Amino acid sequence: MNKTSRRCATVAAFILVHVLLSPVGAAGPEIRSERVRFAEGASSAVIKGQLQGAAGVDYIVRASAGQTLTVKMQETNAQNYFNVLPPGSAGSAMFVGDTGGDFSGMLPADGDYVVRVYLMRPAARRGEASDYTLTIGVGGKPLAPIAASEDALIPGTSYHASAKVRCVPAFATAARDCDAFVIRRGFDGTATVDLPGSAEQRSILFVKGKPVAANAQASDAMTSARNGDTTIVKFGSGERYEIPDALVTGG
Repeated sequence: MNKTSRRCATVAAFILVHVLLSPVGAAGPEIRSERVRFAEGASSAVIKGQLQGAAGVDYIVRASAGQTLTVKMQETNAQNYFNVLPPGSAGSAMFVGDTGGDFSGMLPADGDYVVRVYLMRPAARRGEASDYTLTIGVGGKPLAPIAASEDALIPGTSYHASAKVRCVPAFATAARDCDAFVIRRGFDGTATVDLPGSAEQRSILFVKGKPVAANAQASDAMTSARNGDTTIVKFGSGERYEIPDALVTGG
C-alpha cells in the first residue's frame, strides 16, 4: 500500500471511528447541553444522570489554558462512555472514552470544553439505559493572555499576531503553508498557537518556549524538536507544524 492509500485508509478509519463512537443523531436534538457550575470555593462537581437509547448529554465546562481538566465516570452499562471535546470542535475529540479509563490533561486554550456522555451506537439502537455518576474538576492557575495594552492585538480578534508556517495538517498528505495565530501569555515564550485546518483546528500550548499541551487525541502522541529558531511539533506519524520562536515570543 503506497503512502496516499495509507492516508486515505487513515481518514476512512477516523470517520468510521467517529461515527461508531458518537451517539445516534449526534448532531440532532437527542444531545442536550448542560452548563457545569461549581459551588462557591469548589473546583469540582459531581453529576448524576441517566441515559436511555440515543439520548446523550453535553456537559459544558469553562476553563483556561494551563489549567487541568479531570473527568471520572462510574456507570451501570459497560457501553456508557464519555468524550472530551475542545473549544470550537465540530466533533473531533481530544479524549475518546472507549480508549479506557478516566481523563486528566492540561488544557491548551481558553473556552468551553465539552464532556459528551453517550451510549455506544449498538447499545443505543437496542434502547439500553445506564445510570452514571460523573465527576468533573478544573484545577491549577490559568495562564492569562497578555493585555492588549502591553502587546497589541490583531484588530477584532483575541490574537496578538499571525504568521505563515510550514505544516502538514491533520489528514493532509503533503506540506503546505498554513495560517498560525498566537495568544501570548507571557514574555517568556508562554503562548497558545492556533492553527486552523480543513478538518479541525489544532491548538498548542507553549510554556517557556516548549510545547506542553494540545487538543489532539492522546493516541496521536505529541513530540517536538528544535531546528535553529524553530520548534517542530509532531502528532502521530504525519501531522507536523514548524513554529518560529518569533511568533511565540514576539521577538
